[in-house]
Formats: sequence, C-alpha cells, structure tokens
Amino acid sequence: MRIGELAALLGVSTRTVRHYHQQGVLPEPRRRANGYREYGMRDALALARVRRLVALGLSLEEARDVMADDRSKELPEILAEIDADLARQEEALRVRRRRLAEVLRQAEAGTLGPEDTASPDLLAFLKAVDLPESKAAAWDRDMLMLMDSVAAAPEREHAFAMLEALAADPEVTARGHEFYRRLDELADAEPDDPRIAPLAAMLADYSMSHLLGDDGSGVPDGSVETMEPFLDGLAPAQAEVVRQAVRRIAAR
Repeated sequence: MRIGELAALLGVSTRTVRHYHQQGVLPEPRRRANGYREYGMRDALALARVRRLVALGLSLEEARDVMADDRSKELPEILAEIDADLARQEEALRVRRRRLAEVLRQAEAGTLGPEDTASPDLLAFLKAVDLPESKAAAWDRDMLMLMDSVAAAPEREHAFAMLEALAADPEVTARGHEFYRRLDELADAEPDDPRIAPLAAMLADYSMSHLLGDDGSGVPDGSVETMEPFLDGLAPAQAEVVRQAVRRIAAR
C-alpha cells in the first residue's frame, strides 16, 4: 500500500507519517523500481505502536528509543516517570483549585482585595522588602501586581527568585527606599526639573546592575511606548524619570 493508504488505515495524515520518518521514529521503506514507497503490514504495526506510545504520553524522542531496538523492557520505567509527573501536576491543580475556591468565597462575600489575588511568591517578596508608604512605592507595587497576574509561571518564578535575592540585601533595599523618597519629592515638580536626569540615571544603573544584565536584554524595542499607559498614576516629573531611565537602558 502507498503512504496515503497507510495513513488512512491508522487515522492519521500523510504529513504525520512523513514527520515520523523525518524524526527517525518510523522506518521508511525503500523506493521500488516504480519510484514509490510501498508499505506493508509491518509498517502498519510499527505506525500503530508509535501512535500508542505517543498517546501514552511519550515524546517522539522517547518513542524513537523504544522503537529503535525494540527495547520494550524500558517502557515500564518511562511510563512510571510519566505517571509521577502527572501526579505532580494533579497535586498542583488541587492546590490551585483550593486557592480558587477561597478567592471565589471572598469575592462572593465582597471582601476580596488586591493582595488576595496575588501569588504567595509576590506576597512573600512584598513582606520581605517592606515597601515604604509613598505614592511612588504604591505605583511600583501595582506594577508588580500586574506582572504577577499576566506573566507565565516560569517567568514569574524566575522574576521573584531574583527579587527575593535583592530583598535579602540590606544595601540594595536601602537604595530602593532612597529612590522612592527622591521620586516622591518630584510629585509637584515640572517635567523639566533638574532632579529628573540624575534620578533617571540612578534608576537605569540600578536596573542594569541588578535586574536586566549588562546588555539590557530585558528591555524590548519600543519599551518606552509600552510603559506609557502605566505612567498615568505618576506625576508628570515622576513619569519622566521612568521614561528617561528606560531610554537610557535601551540605548545601551
């Protein structure tokens, strides 16, 4: 039979069969004199086995290992690992559902506040860093809340691991509090205040040293425009500090 007939027999597309060939999962028969590849019952059984292994949760690489030397004795070990991973995912889902139930209860009772929807990592960080009572710090806290809400789990975990390390450094924390104090002093200043540029330079240097890396790779193109909608909560001079800091980082 031809590749189309083999694919139809197993309920897959010819593209899938060719992909399995390319990945080395499914042996590809030689071309006959007529230029076509002819598939037989052995090929159908092999394809059926690959499909079964994939359905069980094996990656194509793992399925290839099983198929290569018919090392089926390794299959129970592979399946046990997959089962353990699924068990971990199941427990994580149970934890999330318990948290969701608590948030739902608070929402129905009208007692749900911003901190109630924050992740434990963010709450732990905010407690450790002890942000001062200021408008600038409140804005920064709101930005952290937003990041916590929209970031993917791996990115969020990486970010808060880094922030927790910074919070554990008293000197870094002191510099952060000093920045908030100086930013609050600009609450009633004009956008051309001479204090803006030095403070923007301080913020840029701090970010490059502790948050972004020396190449500024953490700042995407057009980042000033991206930040613009979030600057409404700051006074004009304060917003200009953030704009200039981001431009300095992007320029590096």
